[in-house]
Amino acid sequence: MTTLKDLPKEIFEQYNKLKKGIPSIIKAQQFADNLINFLFPFKTDRKCTLPLIELRLAQLQIDFKDLLNPLEESLDDNISNIADKFFEKIPYIYSSLLKDAQLFLDFDPAARSIESVILYYPGFYSIAIYRLAHELYNLNIPYIPRMMTEYAHSKTGIDIHPAAKIGEHFFIDHGTGVVIGETTEIGNNVKIYQGVTLGALYVEKSLKGKKRHPTIEDNVIIYAGSTILGGDTVIGHDSIIGGNVWLTKSVPPFSIVYHESKVIIRDSKQYKDNEPINFVI
Repeated sequence: MTTLKDLPKEIFEQYNKLKKGIPSIIKAQQFADNLINFLFPFKTDRKCTLPLIELRLAQLQIDFKDLLNPLEESLDDNISNIADKFFEKIPYIYSSLLKDAQLFLDFDPAARSIESVILYYPGFYSIAIYRLAHELYNLNIPYIPRMMTEYAHSKTGIDIHPAAKIGEHFFIDHGTGVVIGETTEIGNNVKIYQGVTLGALYVEKSLKGKKRHPTIEDNVIIYAGSTILGGDTVIGHDSIIGGNVWLTKSVPPFSIVYHESKVIIRDSKQYKDNEPINFVI
């Protein structure tokens, strides 16, 4: 059994075994936030100049290459080429995020401006980190995409796997408790509320690489607390899934799916002490 005296040596030996090929999670988190602040500089600066934005872009490219350095032997291409491919996607990601922000503004009556959505909406932040991480995932970069989305998860309570496929004009309101699994496919103009799970029917290692999570087609709304499971489950376009629905099978386009529960309202003065009531604590 390891003693406290021996522990530093054991930690050091384990560190030497693992350190090769593992990027810094702190640097990955910083890079994620620096990317967001580069795209939307008003989050950090009252005044910003074009030369400053250009300087930040150059620094981000340097930081990204530094972040990739420990992974060099496991990458599909050299670091410079991968960096070029990723940053070529940034204008597309920026345009996509502006579309997401616009949907927040158009759909949420509490949203006052595009700037307010970008500044402090957790749903928008998690989507922004996902879109950046997804491009890294598509470049077959290990560790970093998941480091980024788990960082957003820790800040917002929204868990989006970087491998999920999500279309344009995506909206997550409130967001806490949302789970979007690895093989989920989401179309355009989809709106999701807090506590929604897009998950697998069951978890088993043999399912690796298989379609385990549902497909959500265009123009679908999924309200709070709903759970949709299974790789064969398809929610048809223009459907509405009500709150607290549990689905493990497909529904056709233009469906309205809801859970009907019984709510009883009584006069408390008529309640007897020995009468059973299904309170759950």
